[in-house]
Amino acid sequence: MDGVRLVASDLDGTLLRPDETVSERTRAALAAARDAGITVVLVSGRPPRSLGPIAERIGVGGIAICANGALVWDLDTGTMVDSSPLAADLAARLVRTLREAIPGVLFAVELEGSFGREAGWSDGLVAAPPAVLEADALELIRGPVIKLLVRHPNLPFAEVAERARAAVGNDAVATWAGLRLVEISAAGVTKAFALERLCRRLGVAAGEVVAVGDMPNDLAMLAWAGTAVAVANAAKEVLDAADEVTAANTEDGVALLLERILAANGGPVSTPAAL
Repeated sequence: MDGVRLVASDLDGTLLRPDETVSERTRAALAAARDAGITVVLVSGRPPRSLGPIAERIGVGGIAICANGALVWDLDTGTMVDSSPLAADLAARLVRTLREAIPGVLFAVELEGSFGREAGWSDGLVAAPPAVLEADALELIRGPVIKLLVRHPNLPFAEVAERARAAVGNDAVATWAGLRLVEISAAGVTKAFALERLCRRLGVAAGEVVAVGDMPNDLAMLAWAGTAVAVANAAKEVLDAADEVTAANTEDGVALLLERILAANGGPVSTPAAL
């Protein structure tokens, strides 16, 4: 762990506990990493509107990667640094293709400044952001789309995911961060895509990066980073792909990782829970 300059951490299921908080130990480890000059980058499927308040609450600033790599956001200024959306015509074509491949499928559309969904989308399972738009997906696509969200009210998730991946082919990236929604991004756009671009701007090599995650949408990032770490609660394919496994998100897995990195780089390692 010596020579690490940047830690890229997934948020939900990795850094955050189930109630979207972190422990004092994790908060202290994040602060110690910052003070030691180690950059911590939050890398999430969330859009900036929901990631921003969490980042502020846990004391992480700087640049964050949102929407599975489609957006790069400056947490300190609340402004967009980079955007890699689906073109509107392609997004509309994908909606038609997915409707043919998965009859009865429902869509939500993440736009740069808003969020829209079809009637029946949430069924009480997915909280709607304020001022949510509701219309047919093709009506919601009025410009570039950050990502399409796909769910089916009846089919098993594994079948929806398999059909969606086959349907989009090489025209887009289909992935997921849980067993509820398939997320569709522009071709080549992944967490790794945005992280590599960011590291190039910062002058940080892949070998100086540690990435930590828990779900399939983290796999590309884990493959790109010099060291891939899974939390103990990660999906099997993530555990299999990781170089090593840290403790679960409920047991300060990211804090333990940061403490090891700080120790290897000569930084402070004491935290409230470690005293």
